[in-house]
Amino acid sequence: MECLKGLKRFPAEEYELPFFKQQGFVRKLCPTCGDYYWTQKAEQETCGESTSDGCACYTFLKNPPTRSCYDLPEIREAFLSFFEKHGHKRIKPYPVVARWRSDIYLTHASIIDFQPYVTEGIAPPPANPLVIAQPCIRLVDISNTGPTFGRHLTIFEMGGHHAFNYPDHEVYWKDQTVRYHHEFVTDLLGVPSEDVTYKEDVWVGGGNAGPDVECIIGGLEVATLVFMQYKVVNGDFVKLPIRTVDTGYGLDRFAWLSQGVPSCFHAIYGSLLDKVFSMAGLKVDNALLYSVAKHSGLVSVDKTANRLDARRKVAELVGANVNELDKVLMPIENAFAVVDHTKCLSFMLSEGIVPSNIHEGYLARLLFRRVYRLLRSLNMDVERLYDIVDMQVDYWGKDYPHIKTMRDEIMEMLKIEEDKFEDTLKRGEGMVVRIAADLKANGVKRLPIETLSELYDSHGLPPEIVKEAAEAEGVIVEVPEDFYTLIANRHMQTDKPVEEEEIKAEASLESAVEKLPATEPMYYVDAYVREFDARVLKVIEGKHIALDRTYFYPEGGGQPSDQGVLMFGDIKAEVVHVQKVGRVILHEIKGPSAPKEGDTIHGVLDWDKRYTLMKAHTATHLVNGAARRVLGEHVWQHGTQKGVESTRLDISHYRRLTADEIHKIETLANKAVLADMRVITAWMPRGEAESLYGFRLYQGGAVPGKDIRVVKTGDWDVEACAGTHLKSTGEIGFLKMIYTERIQDGVERLGYAVGIHALKAVQEEELLLWKLSETLSASLEKLDKTAEKLVKELKEANSEKRKLIKELAAKESLIDTAETAAVAEEIDGVTLVKRDFLEEIDVNRMVQTANEMIKHNQATVTLFYGADRKNARVLVMAGQIAMKKGVNAGDVVREIAPIIGGGGGGKPSFAQGGGTKPKKLQDAVKIAEETIRKQLKL
Repeated sequence: MECLKGLKRFPAEEYELPFFKQQGFVRKLCPTCGDYYWTQKAEQETCGESTSDGCACYTFLKNPPTRSCYDLPEIREAFLSFFEKHGHKRIKPYPVVARWRSDIYLTHASIIDFQPYVTEGIAPPPANPLVIAQPCIRLVDISNTGPTFGRHLTIFEMGGHHAFNYPDHEVYWKDQTVRYHHEFVTDLLGVPSEDVTYKEDVWVGGGNAGPDVECIIGGLEVATLVFMQYKVVNGDFVKLPIRTVDTGYGLDRFAWLSQGVPSCFHAIYGSLLDKVFSMAGLKVDNALLYSVAKHSGLVSVDKTANRLDARRKVAELVGANVNELDKVLMPIENAFAVVDHTKCLSFMLSEGIVPSNIHEGYLARLLFRRVYRLLRSLNMDVERLYDIVDMQVDYWGKDYPHIKTMRDEIMEMLKIEEDKFEDTLKRGEGMVVRIAADLKANGVKRLPIETLSELYDSHGLPPEIVKEAAEAEGVIVEVPEDFYTLIANRHMQTDKPVEEEEIKAEASLESAVEKLPATEPMYYVDAYVREFDARVLKVIEGKHIALDRTYFYPEGGGQPSDQGVLMFGDIKAEVVHVQKVGRVILHEIKGPSAPKEGDTIHGVLDWDKRYTLMKAHTATHLVNGAARRVLGEHVWQHGTQKGVESTRLDISHYRRLTADEIHKIETLANKAVLADMRVITAWMPRGEAESLYGFRLYQGGAVPGKDIRVVKTGDWDVEACAGTHLKSTGEIGFLKMIYTERIQDGVERLGYAVGIHALKAVQEEELLLWKLSETLSASLEKLDKTAEKLVKELKEANSEKRKLIKELAAKESLIDTAETAAVAEEIDGVTLVKRDFLEEIDVNRMVQTANEMIKHNQATVTLFYGADRKNARVLVMAGQIAMKKGVNAGDVVREIAPIIGGGGGGKPSFAQGGGTKPKKLQDAVKIAEETIRKQLKL
């Protein structure tokens, strides 16, 4: 529970419902957790919830209070049917990737589907009241998934019945909400009424808040009934005009409750869990599992309690040694986590998340790497991952068919992610060894938590792998039990900081236009109008012109603003930029003077620019659709920037594009151009658009507002888009792919040109080929063979060069050679070798020679340097023994780099620097030698 400005609970009257009084419930204060609750049992002494507070233990295990047993699909259908019979419309579940939201990546509750547009009255709900069974993902619970036996899951189904109460229309509120719940659990499921407890709480989430009651049966919280009536603004609760019934029924927990099995995982996965146990070679003692499960509510892994501390309480209650119990339970809990995480991964990847190091892709990668580590801890071959995911696809594909459709893409993404992780581990273990050596050289015996987090965030190394590698080198690593939760929390939100200057500029313009009426965007009425008349409403700072209507398109959605001129009287002012501030469109002009308020202006667009941008924007929809058809349904737009000369589109994809794929995308997009498909734009109510076209609408990201503008390009593509478009695709003429690049992990950039600029791109490529043909004295037909031959010869020459450098370095590294001996000096048991490479600033040669020397003698420090007419270079390397005696190469280089007019640095074992003052090199070398002497004498 989140407390805002000291608020821990609402006044008692918020919870004093007629239902409680009529049914004989009494309000009590739990002496253990300090919360109020309602019960029909006069003798009940605590709230009855099994949590780390220790108020109760589970009583439903082997003794389910329900009339029948339900698996997850059965309890889902029972829940949905019950509320359908009570006047609620059944709504299809939303995706687990919350693409309609700009603030979060994943759907973690059913109310997320309706925030903020419905809950704040911006848009109507799809039905009122409604009922939904929503798959949800909460990676903040990742550390507790397993140890709490299923009380925490990373993926679960939330049953929600929602009612939206308007000032002039109330559907139902608190009392009826509780009545529905009680009827569902008692009349339908058969739970005795006196076994149901309602616990008071405060709910805060998604920017909203309200009082809630948590429903406890047999020690297990099975539902939360929230009465959302506030918006949270800077920590204050502000009343909303719409009061929302926001309920969350834990359908997975209800299945667990009805079956009375040892864990929620048994209830959800059944035979699939047994197969994972078998794959891991686990023989599960069910009697022990039941005894532990009874008290598993006490367990909660967080930053203040490690696993053994949490386990110790349970061990005492079941009369077991904590270490022996931990040894038995750890692999079982890891298997629990494997089935949960693989289901979660299957759902995430099936909706187009590509594992990467950014955004939602980061969260998928985090989950994959944790599963990989769990399999390793269970001594399972990583190939088993594909078997388990395949079973998950079969298991859940019956209820969620899109998962089966995406099976092949899911498997391919997992394979590529496995290969990437294997490469990371190979590189990473060496990195950890070097870090451990540097720490030990500085007398540090424990790896800082900041370094552990950085190794995961920046290099993808799981803490368990770091611990293995570092402790093998004698450096202690303590991994927080909630490490993955901390990491997930850090990456759940999408909010990005805005520069302070931008905030000030925006705020000043917002203030200036706040009382103006909305500008009429005539470019939506007819995007082909080139000239128009309008009235000036306001002139801001002598350059920002607000009109009553305009055909100038403001910058947005990756489309640059229109340009042109405003004419008034005898003045012609250039329109250099157009932007939308709130509801008002401002035209920034450049000219001798500005119009006056009330003047009529005549606007003329730069039509060539506008028309080319219209082509580029429509073409972007075609390229996006083509990429999805060629590469797969995982392709989503990650960003776009339209331009006159060229346009770029960033898409999610798990590997580099091949030449064949690029050509297929280009061909398909041009076929769509030649098909001359009609482009239809229409404003539609948000709910209606989502119902008709699904959430592919949000290719370009979340779109605000009650109504959204839908752009439908034949049967090729449909998106929510605010840009200007052509009437038909044939107007594009021609589209040419001009480049692709990997801009970041999991994101490919496609560059292309349209119309006459596409022809120009083709001509430039032809000219380049002709020049190459002339330079290489080869015909166009033989150009590829000639290039291949040259590349092969160059590789052979470079290979020979590297071989010669290595041989030379080996010879030069011998301490007893005349040249080397002349520059070697013994200092307190350490050999300092100085070497002037003169004008040969060959860093590769320097490094190879230093490596060879230190390989022969770890009590060596090399000080290598060289200079030409413009630059100077210094390289320092120290062996393990030299570092133990105090040498720190990084400190040496940092000390002398400014002397040669540059910078540098590195680690205790290796550092280099350079600068633009070669004449100062000898002074720097003297200082370096003095610094090394001081380090050895400390």
